[in-house]
Amino acid sequence: MTQTFRQFLRALPDFPAEVPDFDPDTAPADPAALFRLWLDQALAAGEPQPHAFSMATVAGGGQPSARMLILKDIDDAGWQFATSRTSRKGRELAGSPVAAMNFYWHSQGRQVRVAGPVVELSAAASASDWDARPQADGSSNPDWQLYALRPVEIEFWQARHNRRHLRHRFGEDGIPLD
Repeated sequence: MTQTFRQFLRALPDFPAEVPDFDPDTAPADPAALFRLWLDQALAAGEPQPHAFSMATVAGGGQPSARMLILKDIDDAGWQFATSRTSRKGRELAGSPVAAMNFYWHSQGRQVRVAGPVVELSAAASASDWDARPQADGSSNPDWQLYALRPVEIEFWQARHNRRHLRHRFGEDGIPLD
C-alpha cells in the first residue's frame, strides 16, 4: 500500500524526546519576565534565533498576512519590532493597527502567542533603531518605524507527549486568565 501524504505527515515526530516541565504556579507572575526566562532557556538549548517570531497582520478586506521578524525589546511601551512604513506590513498596520506574534522553540516544545493593538513609537526611537542595525552606514531612513505591540493576550504553551499541553494565559492587565 502506498503511503499517502497525510499518513507521511502524521508519522513525523511532533516534539523532541525530552521537553522541559512547566508549572504555571511557580512561574514568574510578570509575563515579560516569564518570556525572558523561556527565551534564555531556548538559547541555552541551542535554539537558533530564539528572538525570531511570526507576526500576523490584517490586510484590506480582512485577509491575514504573516511573516518572520525579530523582537527588538520588551518594555513599558510594549513588545517592539521594526519595519519600513512603506512595506506590506507597514501599510497593513497603518490600515489596521493590530497584530499577533508567535514565538516557537521546537527544542523546548514551547510557543508564546502575543496579540493586541500596535502603536508607532517616536521618530527618535525609530532613527535610533535604524542606526543600530548591522548594515547602518550613517545614512537615515525616514520610512523606518519602530512599533510596539501592546498585549491584550499573552499565552505560554508547553507541549507534553501525552497531548495534555499546558496553556498559561495572561490578559492585558498582566493578570493570569487561567
